[in-house]
Amino acid sequence: MAGQLPILIYLIAVIGFAAVSLILPHVVAPKNPTRIKDMPYESGMDPVGDARKPFDIKFYLIAILFLIFDVELIFLYPWAVALLAPEGIPESFRLPVLAVLLVLLATLGLAYVVAYRKGVFDWRRK
Repeated sequence: MAGQLPILIYLIAVIGFAAVSLILPHVVAPKNPTRIKDMPYESGMDPVGDARKPFDIKFYLIAILFLIFDVELIFLYPWAVALLAPEGIPESFRLPVLAVLLVLLATLGLAYVVAYRKGVFDWRRK
């Protein structure tokens, strides 16, 4: 039980902090509601019209491209850390790892060029 006491104290502190953070603003904050303040916030746009209006497909394409490029950059981070670490990539493996990295970057560049030629980044209506 003595080994679990710090974990119990930490758990109580975390739950207490979360409770205080949620309850304190309701107690301390000024309460002067207005019609504008009670309106739902819709990404800076006035909430008028139907909420089920379809989005332009370009929003989804940009989101997917962001995820793809973001995941590819996550693959670059361990390579960069291992390359600079004293006991990272062994000397005999550095050239093959560099070749694989260059193939990854070339594929990423090709995907960017294809997306550019398809007009994904062109926001003007055609």
